[in-house]
Amino acid sequence: MMGMVAGALLCAGVLVSCTAGPGIDDVNPTGSATASASPTPAPTPDSAPALIADGTAADNLPLFAAVTARVWASDHRAEGRAYIDALVAAGFAKDRMQVTADRTTVGHPAESLQFSVAWGAEECLVGQVGPSTGEPVTVVVPQLAEGRCLVGSTRPIDW
Repeated sequence: MMGMVAGALLCAGVLVSCTAGPGIDDVNPTGSATASASPTPAPTPDSAPALIADGTAADNLPLFAAVTARVWASDHRAEGRAYIDALVAAGFAKDRMQVTADRTTVGHPAESLQFSVAWGAEECLVGQVGPSTGEPVTVVVPQLAEGRCLVGSTRPIDW
């Protein structure tokens, strides 16, 4: 009986370590773990952020987070285009953006959707939303090679 309990605990520990692995805010581009960033809270209406064109990515994170939260609260929360369109409307440059697919390769809704804006030559504003994420996550991370912000396949922003 004790062997079965120990085996069950070991199996549960393995499952937790598989599902609780690093998220977008836990790994830097080199693959090593970093301190987890806290999601940026949405601003109050009287302190609505604005785009700071000559500011840093960190300066523009409050606006990026507010736009992300607004789309997440809408009926379009699972649509990558909704995040891109809202970010463009807020003043972010569409030609500096990336977004992952809304659906899996077998046609199911994606468990996680990521979108980004490359800022300057070295930083990215990155958002992650979806059922597997819980509440929206927005962070500033270093750019990857060739000015990219997201790892893996992204869809064309051709609208």
